[in-house]
Amino acid sequence: MTRILIVTDAWHPQVNGVVRSLDRLGLELKKQGRDVHYLTPLCFKTLPCPTYPEIRLSLTLGHGVAKKINAIKPDYVHIATEGPLGFWARRYCMQRHVSFTTSYHTRFPEYLAARFPVPVAWTYAALRWFHNAGRCCMVATPSLKRDLEDRGFTDLHYWGRGVDLELFHPRNEKILDDAKPLLLYVGRVAVEKNINAFLELDCPGTKIVVGDGPQRPELEAKHPEVYFLGLKEGEELAAIYASCDVFVFPSKTDTFGIVLLEALASGLPVAAYPVMGPLDVIGDSSVGALNDDLATAVREALKIDRQACVDYAAGFSWEASAKQFQSNIEI
Repeated sequence: MTRILIVTDAWHPQVNGVVRSLDRLGLELKKQGRDVHYLTPLCFKTLPCPTYPEIRLSLTLGHGVAKKINAIKPDYVHIATEGPLGFWARRYCMQRHVSFTTSYHTRFPEYLAARFPVPVAWTYAALRWFHNAGRCCMVATPSLKRDLEDRGFTDLHYWGRGVDLELFHPRNEKILDDAKPLLLYVGRVAVEKNINAFLELDCPGTKIVVGDGPQRPELEAKHPEVYFLGLKEGEELAAIYASCDVFVFPSKTDTFGIVLLEALASGLPVAAYPVMGPLDVIGDSSVGALNDDLATAVREALKIDRQACVDYAAGFSWEASAKQFQSNIEI
């Protein structure tokens, strides 16, 4: 049986698109007869990441990671993140001439620049060094592929994402009962997500924020009219999606946005900027409105047929995503 090791610094109890993607990938690969192992911060002592306390950084050196990898004896190594575990796993593979693949999930240079005066070019140089050493680097969208190619990244291959259609779907029962329309945001409450653009919209209705993060206390104090529901998962999250009228995605730095698919599967049209992520997921389909004026996008999205959103989301399966991943690691 093919044994696959996925090395990731992003893992439970974090709740984000990277963790969700890697978790579901493992489930699908196991269904397809693969033996999947994870090397995560749960394997080591950790400390909280500065400005991201919910992200745990592994306290280990190369020998600790090497011991874990040697015990697993993987046929394929996939390094999903550029954190401490990703760095040591890369070093292990380079020193032992072990072939490995990587994936690019997060526009980290832009995230870092939003917090600290670090030139974006410096961070991209470090990421080029990290990813170009692998057999291939997997990316979720065409626009991300083009962007990274322009920045000197090589051997880029697609690895798409899916949505859990058994969980996310329209529901007759509505658990939210506030002034219509209900405008929903789901994701981290952090500066790089550009949530202020959503909260300051001059639109009728009720704004709802699902998620947590370092900017939440500040935004809650600034916008008492907005409902901040905190972190939600599973059935409760799915029911919230299905109770709302439009999904507002203000981020300009996401590489994909699994929440876009979750919203569409729940029957929510999307309002977003015409940037990487929404352009790839929504494109010129009829299930969202992309506009540099987010308020205009919201108004247009409210006119969209909800069933069209459900039908569109049905085209994104985790099974296909896992098969694409498998093809990439076998290159």
